This record gives sequence, C-alpha cells and structure tokens, in this order.
Amino acid sequence: MVSTLSTTSNAEQLEMIRQTARDFAESRIRPDFMEWDEQEHFPRELFREMGTYGFLGVLVPEAYGGTGMGYAEYITIIDEISQVCGSIGLSVAAHNSLCTNHILMFGNEEQKAKYLPKLATGEHIGAWGLTEPNTGSDAGRMRTVAEKQPDGSYILNGAKNFITHGLSGEVAVVIVRTGELLDSHGMTAFIVERGDKGFRGGKKERKLGMRASETAELIFEDCHLPADRILGEVGEGFIQSMKILDGGRISIAALSLGIARGAFKAALAYSKEREQFGKAISRFQAISFKLAEMATELEAAELLVREAGRLKDENLPVTKVSAMAKLYASEVAVRCANEGVQIFGGYGFTKEYPAEKFYRDCKLLTIGEGTSEIQKLVISRALLK
Repeated sequence: MVSTLSTTSNAEQLEMIRQTARDFAESRIRPDFMEWDEQEHFPRELFREMGTYGFLGVLVPEAYGGTGMGYAEYITIIDEISQVCGSIGLSVAAHNSLCTNHILMFGNEEQKAKYLPKLATGEHIGAWGLTEPNTGSDAGRMRTVAEKQPDGSYILNGAKNFITHGLSGEVAVVIVRTGELLDSHGMTAFIVERGDKGFRGGKKERKLGMRASETAELIFEDCHLPADRILGEVGEGFIQSMKILDGGRISIAALSLGIARGAFKAALAYSKEREQFGKAISRFQAISFKLAEMATELEAAELLVREAGRLKDENLPVTKVSAMAKLYASEVAVRCANEGVQIFGGYGFTKEYPAEKFYRDCKLLTIGEGTSEIQKLVISRALLK
C-alpha cells in the first residue's frame, strides 16, 4: 500500500512539473522564439527567470541551491521546453548536463559550494569545452594544453569550438591535454571563470538551426589557473568526460523527444484543419499513415529515453542504453520533422508555420554530443565486450 501511494505521489509530482514547464514554455518562450531565431539572439534574461523555476539546477542537491530531482523530472522539463523551442531546450540541457553536472560529479566540496549555487539558480550560465577545430570525435588528439608551473599552477593555451554559451557563460569546464598525445590519462578537466586573464570567447557561429542557442569558440592565450581549478585528479579529464557524456546523451535524447513531439503535434493539428477535396487531409490514408508512424516512433523513443533516465537515477550502467536512446530519438526527430514539413505541404516551407523550424533544428541532434555513427560505435563495443 505504501508503494502504491508513493508511486501515485511521484506520478502527481511529475505531472505538476510537466505542467509547470509547459506553462512556462507557452507563456515565456512561444511569444518570442521566432524573433530570437531570426536574430540569432541568446535570451540571457530568460535563463535567469528559468533559474527561479529550478530548471537550471534540476539534478543539483538542495544543499547547493538546486531542486535535487532526478532524470525523470529532468527529461520531462527538457521535453516540454523543446516542444516549443529546440534552441532553449538545447541551452537548458547543455547547462545542466555538461558544465553543472561535471562540477557536481567530480568537484570537491569547496568547488561545489562555490560554483553550483550560482549555476543552479541561473545567476551564472555554464559552458563545457571538449571539441576543438581539429578534433571532434577524435578527442585524444586535442591541441589545447595546460603546462604545469613551478608553483603548481597551470598555463593554458589553445582553443575549443562549437561550445554552447561560449560567449555568455560565466563558468566553463574545459578538458585540456596535460600529458602525451592519444594518452587517455593525458587530459585534465579545469574550471575557468569569465574574467580569468588570457581567457575569452571567440567567433560566434552562424547556424542552420538552434539559432537562439549561442555557439562560439573558447580561446586561451597564456591563461593562468591555480591548481584548485582542477576537477578531480590530473589525468582524469578524458575518463570524466566519457561519464559526463553518458548523461549528456540522455539530455540530447530528451531534447530530440521534445522536438519530435512538437513537430508531430503541429502536423496533427494542421492535418485536422486543412481541407482538400472536401475533407480534412488527416482523413486521407497517405497522411494518416504518416501520423501513425510518427506517433509509434515517438512512443518507442520515449520508452528508451525513460529507461536510460531510470538507469542513471539508480546509478546502474547506462552507457549502452543512453547511446541507444540518443541514436534512436535523434533519428526519430529528423524523421518526424521531415514528415511534418511534408504534411504541411507548401506552408511547411514557410516561416508562417512551425514545421520549418523543427526541420532546421532537428539535424544537430544527430551530430552534437556524439554523431549517430559514434553512438553505433559505442553500442557495438558494449555488445561485443
């Protein structure tokens, strides 16, 4: 009996969180999201407001200013926000699962107490840097280096690119080389603060989609960092990153789920309103079968995403399932967005309707935080162990 009541309570709490995120997305994001997209504007003030709702510290314990919730709630929030705007969903996901989560998972008590409260409340926005101009999936060949000084501090030189919040983020976690090339123990994670001498944002990317989520370079020119900015131990950076990406893949899978669901809902509503040959186009088998396939794939994607979230919450091995969830949900998002444009017909190619934005935004999902091909590599390695 206690278990049933507990389950009911959890379900009610999740529904309340869903409704809160949905209401926020409708009232605070929908009125302006196309203007932000057109102007490639990152709405920084919106994120301070989201911080007051707890959307930026979902996984952070209450002791550090967060909400102390789990991946079930986190997936729900990302899903609801992304149904309205993938750009905002992407920034919320990157802030939570990369920078903030890296400090939460691997920071010492002093680092957690210093950085997490401001990140969790939206006072600070977080960035996370692994990718470089010459190294995407091949992170072992990174060229950004940190050289240890006689006093134990480090000097960083190099650049990271394709970094979410590369210009606006007040705090960044970056993984740089401290050892030999291609050595998995030759990389270390550092916390960098905006204002550190020798650290600056670089070129802002102009993008096909996700245009309101800021993407830019991080540049280090003799950036001096004290030893207390190291996360964990020297040489653990790559191993830490792989664990962070396990959670990051769940984030992108949830983002994919939201974009796919948004595209489906828009197409479904339009198909009921649009008439041809004297009846709604949803009554034609060619359209109704598209909707059936989209709905089925959405259900399957959510089951995978939720299972990955469950494993993460229970501290069980999640690498294989999170890669599966990211692979499948991102590809479903592309298919749903594509079919959405097709159902809208000519209007799907115009900015008067939302189909074209889902179509532009969705492709990043099969690339960011590990391409679909890399996910297949991760999955196959897990299967063949």
